[in-house]
Amino acid sequence: MSESKAMPDWPVPRSWNRVRIGDVLSLVNGFAFKPSHWKKEGLPIVRIQNLNNQEAPYNYCTDSIPEKFRVEHGDLLFAWSGTPGTSFGAHIWRGGSAWLNQHIFRIDFSEKLFDRRFLRLAINANLADYIASAHGGAGLAHITIGKFRNSVLLLAPFNEQARIVAEIEKQFTRLDAAVAALKRVQANLKRYRAAVLKAACEGRLVPTEAELARKEGRTYETGEQLLARILKQRRAKWEADQLAKMQLGGKLPKNVDWKRTYKEPGLPDAIDLTALPAGWVWARAEQICDFITKGTTPSSDKLFEGSGDVPFIKVYNLTNRGALDFTVNPTFIGKATHTRELARSLVRPGDVLMNIVGPPLGKVSIVPNLFPEWNVNQAIAIFRPVPGVDRRYLAALLLCDDILRWAIRRAKATAGQFNLTLEICRDLPLPLPPVDEQARIVEALDACLSAAESSEHTLETNVQRSDRLRQSILKRAFEGKLVPQNPNDEPASRLLERIQAEKASRKTQGPLSQSRKRRQDVASLEVQ
Repeated sequence: MSESKAMPDWPVPRSWNRVRIGDVLSLVNGFAFKPSHWKKEGLPIVRIQNLNNQEAPYNYCTDSIPEKFRVEHGDLLFAWSGTPGTSFGAHIWRGGSAWLNQHIFRIDFSEKLFDRRFLRLAINANLADYIASAHGGAGLAHITIGKFRNSVLLLAPFNEQARIVAEIEKQFTRLDAAVAALKRVQANLKRYRAAVLKAACEGRLVPTEAELARKEGRTYETGEQLLARILKQRRAKWEADQLAKMQLGGKLPKNVDWKRTYKEPGLPDAIDLTALPAGWVWARAEQICDFITKGTTPSSDKLFEGSGDVPFIKVYNLTNRGALDFTVNPTFIGKATHTRELARSLVRPGDVLMNIVGPPLGKVSIVPNLFPEWNVNQAIAIFRPVPGVDRRYLAALLLCDDILRWAIRRAKATAGQFNLTLEICRDLPLPLPPVDEQARIVEALDACLSAAESSEHTLETNVQRSDRLRQSILKRAFEGKLVPQNPNDEPASRLLERIQAEKASRKTQGPLSQSRKRRQDVASLEVQ
């Protein structure tokens, strides 16, 4: 019996053996179905997506297909092409009679010699090696039948196989319960975060300025007065800029008629807007932002990874926490590209960015002062708040689910993708409180969300730890350290002798019919 060159070199118990898969198992690759075979009735065709998801849609076939491509409940299948971490690997088929599609091997064996659950785990213990030796496109892996046959299988005594499976299932059940509890807490934290943002945007997170002013017997600038002041300052700035342009061109105005060309930002659409606390007012995003536009993406030859003149922000650099993460695949552009081709999408520290292509939508970040100037791609909108609007408060508004839903209801959707136009961004209705109240809201938000973020980090660390623990359990199992060895067990070497004897007997007696083999194997399967 030949041995695979890729067999692991870690020590295993003396009663175990390292074997070549092709020497102990029989493999049948699936049938290459064509669209002409697909019907709406007949036996279902097992495709890769059906292995992990019984609810995934099926194609059916009524044509005459060789019997060797039939699979039955309990058959051991190996998806040799797929995405690592999902379908790629060995699976026990839990459906009924079906046809086997290509990209899947059926693994035939005698259940008198192998515990199928142990065999599945033993094969999947080598997934990292399979992926390393696979060849395929980005995000995919596939392994040829030859490489799979030559791969290693760690074989334990038959009785020990059952004990190993029982212990793995016991420990995995505990782990699954713990991870489920962690996931529930994560979901609760997500709801808490959304509730805190909603309370902040509805004036329920901190005492309002109106309440404090009434208690203290003083006056204050309301949100409505603040908005009027902002609009007045906007117009004054526009007039000053226009006058400067005319003076620079040597053409002084003869009268004030040019001032009539100013376009006052319109009021927000009052439909679906709820009542606000005293002292608050609804404003349209364009009213409280000096600048709302989107970025531009240059040709790929003008983008540089790792370093360059001007940092170029992509959607994956945005977060749902209001902070920018430029450690993720940092990209740069040249100074000439920044000042010429992409001059319109120049970004400064303090600008608020939001992705406008999703899913998912709702990623918002404030540009930090790590660089004096930045630039962004076409999937990101730029909001530059005017004085009187706290950029951190604006970011919180854009992160609020209610405001995001308002935008999504008006978004264009194509093939499951949502696109927010600049018109939607400029039309966003945003609740505007007094300046001092904005500061208090931001301070309270920071305290609440920082605590939630710390908890989320701890939970995620524990989830990752559970994954490592799962791998540790499997590693111990296939080092022979998970359960004690029983000296009365038939050693794997004797088991291999019986496998060879059985194979020799089958050659003499002729192959067992597929249908009879299925009936025997299914009858002995312990359904989990």
